[in-house]
Amino acid sequence: MSAPPTLLPADPAPARFNMAAYCLAAGGPRDPDKTGLILVGDADAPERAARFSFAELDDAVRRCAAGLLATGVAPGERLVIALPNTADYLLLFFGALAAGIVPLPASALLTPTEVAFLIEDAGATAVALPEGSSVAVSGHVRVLAPADVASIRRADPLPSYADTAADDPAFMIYTSGTSREPKGVLHAHRSAWGRRPTYAGWSGIGADDVMLHAGAFNWSYTLSAGLADPWANGATAVLYHGPRDAGAWAKLIAGTGATLFAAVPGIYRQILKQGGIASATGTGRLRHGLVAGEALPPALLAEWEAATRLPLYEAFGMSECSTFVSNRPGMPVRAGSPGRPQAGRRIAALPVEGGTEPAATDEPGLLAVHRSDPGLMIGYWRRPDEDEVAFRGDWFVSSDLVSFDADGYVWFHGRADDVMNAGGYRVSPLEVEAALARHPAVAEVAAAEHAVRDGVTVIGAWVVVKPGIETGAELARAILDRSSLELAAYKRPREVFFVETLPRTANGKVARRLLRDLGATPALGPRSAG
Repeated sequence: MSAPPTLLPADPAPARFNMAAYCLAAGGPRDPDKTGLILVGDADAPERAARFSFAELDDAVRRCAAGLLATGVAPGERLVIALPNTADYLLLFFGALAAGIVPLPASALLTPTEVAFLIEDAGATAVALPEGSSVAVSGHVRVLAPADVASIRRADPLPSYADTAADDPAFMIYTSGTSREPKGVLHAHRSAWGRRPTYAGWSGIGADDVMLHAGAFNWSYTLSAGLADPWANGATAVLYHGPRDAGAWAKLIAGTGATLFAAVPGIYRQILKQGGIASATGTGRLRHGLVAGEALPPALLAEWEAATRLPLYEAFGMSECSTFVSNRPGMPVRAGSPGRPQAGRRIAALPVEGGTEPAATDEPGLLAVHRSDPGLMIGYWRRPDEDEVAFRGDWFVSSDLVSFDADGYVWFHGRADDVMNAGGYRVSPLEVEAALARHPAVAEVAAAEHAVRDGVTVIGAWVVVKPGIETGAELARAILDRSSLELAAYKRPREVFFVETLPRTANGKVARRLLRDLGATPALGPRSAG
């Protein structure tokens, strides 16, 4: 018997649709005087947080829209935002959407070289940078320094949100794939409409909720589940931009009165390790936790539920289509599965070798999303060859190997490619390898995920050095220090193994899946003596 995809058609977005207007325009479920956003800088003093009502958010976003247009950035042009986690970041992002400009949220952890690549590859006409940034830009690119952003925020508000079509480009995020360089994923304004199945299908969010999200401001997980979803439902969003010490999250859950908390699995592990359960749940406000970004280990799920007596609902998504498989309130959770396709989604496991006939029950195939899903990307930025590979007829086909059981739950069986997961960020091993290989001592290098304990993986690097080079922790540190010039911190290996040779397939390609079987002891890493 086949496991068919969900056949209900996705609810199409209105023909004229603007993502920022959907989230913030006056009317709908939003009380203009209600607090829409809380930005906390001190976990010990959440009462001193910056607060914005929905009316203030609407005004501030339309001011940013007008201010950006006044700088000469035109609708449809790309704006790279490479700022720290501040209100400026969020207001510029939604202000650009409100003006019809296409924002590109970049991580504050990226190196100047990485930011410069994004600007060039995206053909951006403007970039917002922090004071003292050393990012090199071409003469035609407008650099928006903090003083410029302050001026933008003081502009007279745009009378109305841009009259964009649902299929018009809205924003672009960069993700690592199987190439050496990140690639742009271009999303339409309809992507916010495509989030609607997640409201009941994952978070159960409503106007009375307070959503605390633990992600960085640039992350699509934060911008969608942490901001767009609460605002579209008239709920309060809470973000934190203070020191990321392990004890902060329990304090924030209690101090902000959060009813929903969204994070990656590692944050829940931190809370449990720090013993902050009593303070996190003692107010009785927290209803359940939400987890995405990487797989939730069954042991962590069991430990959290035993300690808190609260559910933890996992969801799965991707840069190309946000979250579309999830567990939800009222649905039995099966440990190890991220749940079932949300209502209205057309999801299937398609044969690896080709074709569009869904795989049989319990038979692994490539996870695919139907082209009709409003949350699906427009395509990869200026990479028609990537689009040609990614789409199979009416299906976008991922590299995730999954199966559907008889009840429709999704089960993962790894990836058909070698893309790594670093704290929820997708990282290409080729990008890491290219940076490490530039050290003069390196002859060959391969990168892959490596398990350091049950349910916890880090990026590892297996290095073959040139003849006559002495290996050890000192060389390992030197190689990583060299890579830090090109790689954001989350992309850098945490373990370095020196090996005689790299395992290869019959056609000479590095067999990354066999690296963990080499039996080497890390010269540098959590379990090394160095």
